Amino acid sequence: MIHPSPTSPIAPTLARGILTEVVAATSTKPGHVVIEFPNTSYELHLIPNGAIAALVGKRIIGTIDAQARRVDVVDTGGKYVEPVYGRPRRVQGRVVSTDLQTNTITVDAGMPIHMKLTDARQLAAMFSIGDLVSTDVLDGATFTPQR
Repeated sequence: MIHPSPTSPIAPTLARGILTEVVAATSTKPGHVVIEFPNTSYELHLIPNGAIAALVGKRIIGTIDAQARRVDVVDTGGKYVEPVYGRPRRVQGRVVSTDLQTNTITVDAGMPIHMKLTDARQLAAMFSIGDLVSTDVLDGATFTPQR
């Protein structure tokens, strides 16, 4: 469902969405939260990193962290996360920040996702703000709510 965009500004590295479901862990899968993002059809399944205080149906703000396989700078395309519903498997978007200490880049793919670079041949310093990048994402993307 498409919701109106929020109007209050937040840091470009924080993700703002609507908490739609909290799923308990089973014997084979970890628990996860389902978050929708304004003006998109995305419903991402993310493993909570910390207690989720927000109520279902209410706004939630925090950071999305994932591990990138190999990040490629691309010339064409837009911002997206695949699949639209489920855990992130592929991300493409613009670099909005880099962190040399943790070797991460933050990619705006409709929502900001902090990507930890796992390819030993890549460093966050190799990417510039505004680069259009594309990467596969390892299983286990997390959501850390803002305190």
